[in-house]
Amino acid sequence: MKKRIFWSILLSCFLTLLVTAAFVTSVLYVNSWEEYKREIETEVLYVGEAVNVMDASDGEASRYLEEVGRSTKNRITLIAADGSVLFDSYADEEDLDNHLSRPEIAAALADGSGQAERLSDTFGERSYYSALRLEDGSVLRIGGTAKSVLGIVGNALAWIVIVSVFVLLITVLAASLLTGTIIKPINKIDLNAPLAAPAYDELSPLLLRMEKQNARINKQIRELRKQQEEFNYITGNMGEGLVIFDDHGTVLTLNSSAESILGCDGPSASKADTLPDGRSYLKLSRDLHYIRTVEAALDGRPAVVTMERSGRQYRLFATPVERREDSRYAAVLFIVDITDRERAEQLRKEFSANVSHELKTPLTTIMGYAEIIGNGIARAEDIPEFAGKIRQEAARLLSLIEDIIKLSRLDENELTSRFERVDLAEVCRSVVKKLSDKARNANVSLSFTGSSCAVSGIESILHEIIFNLTDNAIIYNREGGEAHISLTESDGQATLVVEDTGIGIAHEHLDRIFERFYRVDKSHSRETGGTGLGLSIVKHGALLHGASIRLESEPGQGTRVTLVFPCAEAE
Repeated sequence: MKKRIFWSILLSCFLTLLVTAAFVTSVLYVNSWEEYKREIETEVLYVGEAVNVMDASDGEASRYLEEVGRSTKNRITLIAADGSVLFDSYADEEDLDNHLSRPEIAAALADGSGQAERLSDTFGERSYYSALRLEDGSVLRIGGTAKSVLGIVGNALAWIVIVSVFVLLITVLAASLLTGTIIKPINKIDLNAPLAAPAYDELSPLLLRMEKQNARINKQIRELRKQQEEFNYITGNMGEGLVIFDDHGTVLTLNSSAESILGCDGPSASKADTLPDGRSYLKLSRDLHYIRTVEAALDGRPAVVTMERSGRQYRLFATPVERREDSRYAAVLFIVDITDRERAEQLRKEFSANVSHELKTPLTTIMGYAEIIGNGIARAEDIPEFAGKIRQEAARLLSLIEDIIKLSRLDENELTSRFERVDLAEVCRSVVKKLSDKARNANVSLSFTGSSCAVSGIESILHEIIFNLTDNAIIYNREGGEAHISLTESDGQATLVVEDTGIGIAHEHLDRIFERFYRVDKSHSRETGGTGLGLSIVKHGALLHGASIRLESEPGQGTRVTLVFPCAEAE
């Protein structure tokens, strides 16, 4: 724009100057030429009047014309009525031809006066002739020659070039200054606030439109930024991994979960970092399942695979995204941690198998004894024993079913609506009272220490939790051992500890001890009549009441179970 304005001003100034110079020169030349012609016409009148009063016979007129010819630069010619030249101030009369055919002479003879203009062959000079018929019939002609326009220009060419160069330099300087002056207000326009700085009125519609466009763009940018922030926040806080690749396999978006799962090299992304990454998909992970999944999506084929990494299982979902302009495919990779799901599925299968097994065993025993009695095979004195066995197995079956029902109830979220204020100390005392005879028969010392501590919960479930832990502390204790329950309150939390001096639990069993039907010593558990669900009930009951649970045990040194409950708010 600056160049265009500069050259426009320069050419305009230079052309204007040339046109003005040509016009002024033409006007001055025409005026001076007209003035020159009038001078010749006046001169021919004066000289003609003087010649008229002179006597041509004694040569007085010729002498007068010679004197006038020496005093003027104009050419004076006296022509007879027959056209012969009687006198010429520039040439010898005898060398001149007849002038009767000259237009100014013919006009003077006919009308008394005549004028004519002639250009030289080279167009460098212009001649003007004025003729006057005298009283004796001869014709007096005075002519003058002056430079034509082309002649003037030719003679002054060197000066014209010098002046033109000088004028051109001035024009360039003026164009540069004018361009800077014109451009300066435009350069000062703030594109972010076009109406803030003063500018030309002609630019007002454009600036107003820019202002409206800026407002619209800023609004769109804010909306896009908000959407980007929301997207970053959502993807950054997702537990699932999300990776978006372009059609070349370059990472466009990578959230922190995906980076953590894939174990990427390089700087770790922040939790909300989903900005363009720029790395190739091969740099994120070398796992063969991952690479095949991404490459399949980049080829336009959706893929789902399972990948194991760092002891956990992940499901990879790769979806191709077709680019309409070239039919190439980008890819979206979604990574889900299915470890807990697979583990839960495995536990469900184990639970189903264990339930079937646990139910089958007492039912088989019951059916066996019932068949013996029903077929009359049993002796009369054995029938009471068989009936006792049937009653024992039925009681065990009933206990198992009751524990399964308890676990099912604990899995229901609706139980929290039945919460009430419960004194844990009272529950502990109730448990100690109920199990005191069993502890005495097992030669185990059972005790409780603690003061009143209120929690929010369901009393029956809290009783079941403490009962199961205390029952295990008695069953799996040694002869003459101790089982102790302690309850303390601190910082709004109630800490319940059940510890014993029993046989303890090996370290390899600690992680699975709370699983359903899991037994450390299956034969001993059956002898004690346990269902294998007691600690599962403890775990689910603790979760229901928002309590944390910690198990500490050493083989031969006893077991310590600690539960921390949030205290109920003061009434």
